[in-house]
Amino acid sequence: MARIELWNGDICDLEVDAIVSPAATSLWMSAGLAGEIKRTGGDAIEFAAVRQGPARLGDAIVTPAGRLAAHVVIHAVSLERDRRTSAAAIDAATRSALRRASELSLASIAFPALGTGIGGFPLDDAARIVVGAVRDELASAPSLERVVFALRGAAAYAAFERALTETRPTPPPPLGIRQDGARA
Repeated sequence: MARIELWNGDICDLEVDAIVSPAATSLWMSAGLAGEIKRTGGDAIEFAAVRQGPARLGDAIVTPAGRLAAHVVIHAVSLERDRRTSAAAIDAATRSALRRASELSLASIAFPALGTGIGGFPLDDAARIVVGAVRDELASAPSLERVVFALRGAAAYAAFERALTETRPTPPPPLGIRQDGARA
């Protein structure tokens, strides 16, 4: 099972196989985190993304990472043309990003707090959705050894920390103990 980490800092600095960029259906990277990724990694990232567009909401496409420390950028299409988002779009885009990582047999991936910047989605809700989708999909991504939630600021870090605690699967009871607590 993949190791899940929280990291407070710039996703562009992470040395991972893939970083996830929030994307609109047009795949232009002009503002927000996508714009920062383009400025740091180079225009070639955006050119490669736009050539594959437009994309469907909830899908994910892969491009080279330009000058970034990562090897590829996975553009998680979580924003409509008007740059708004929804729980369903965030969930689908997160799952699609993990499927792309699995298809490429990547060992590590970093996710931002999808939908919370330009998308205006509530941070705590987005954290629960992204963490839940990642946990659900990890069984289908056997190559993944490391998932990093790359967050900016104390509020985002705390929201993902809470989500990781809240969505932690309940461990099975110890052997010899039934679900109702009686000895088997």
